[in-house]
Amino acid sequence: MELRLDGKTALVTGASRGIGRAIALAFCAAGASVMLSSRKAEALAEAASEIDAAKGDRAGQVAWWVANAGEPDQADACVKATADRFGSIDILVNNAATNPYFGPMMEIDTGRADKTVRVNQTGYLEWVQAAWRAGMSERGGVVLNLASIGGLSVESGIGWYNVTKAAVIHLTSQLAGELGPKVRVNALAPGLVKTEFARALWEPGEAAISRRLPLARLGEVDDIAAAALFLCSDAASWITGETLVIDGGALCIPGGGLS
Repeated sequence: MELRLDGKTALVTGASRGIGRAIALAFCAAGASVMLSSRKAEALAEAASEIDAAKGDRAGQVAWWVANAGEPDQADACVKATADRFGSIDILVNNAATNPYFGPMMEIDTGRADKTVRVNQTGYLEWVQAAWRAGMSERGGVVLNLASIGGLSVESGIGWYNVTKAAVIHLTSQLAGELGPKVRVNALAPGLVKTEFARALWEPGEAAISRRLPLARLGEVDDIAAAALFLCSDAASWITGETLVIDGGALCIPGGGLS
């Protein structure tokens, strides 16, 4: 079955690299017009150029807009720019996240704890609010939040980050209950994916970690993008409030919760 997003407009945060960039490419190749958003103009311009070159036939358009995912005014401006450029916003992918602290939660300072919540949790809500005000309340749409299997497990080092991802999982269910039937809201909970953001977690022990997983490999960004395309397409029209785990089977094994 071919999954298509023809005639749809998608906004993807954190889209200049990694999972966000792969999702943007998959959506564009499936016919959607896609607005890329992140904090750095140069990285966005590069990503947009590469997506435009790789998207293939029957593809949508691509544009970009600089916005800090943790700033509500910038979220509003980006959503407005998306609707102005493409005529609507049909799909919102909350992908941007931050993790400024690694270590035990007893030692995290308030500044970095607040920043993590501001981007990873409060920011997700604010982008959904902006999209709702920009037309989803009338035309409907789809929201996809990027969580993590860390939100379903206990780990050392990235515990506070995982707390915010657990909040995203509950936020997804809550929003699905409040925004249906107009808007479907789902989440993805990736396991350990080979991105620059997660390099410190996977690079030192990739071979050993892979051997422990039932599917014997770490995730690739295209694994996540394919699931995102499914959940945002009409093929998932009766799915809302769900969190889809994509982890190569990590949660099936003791101590497997690697995000």
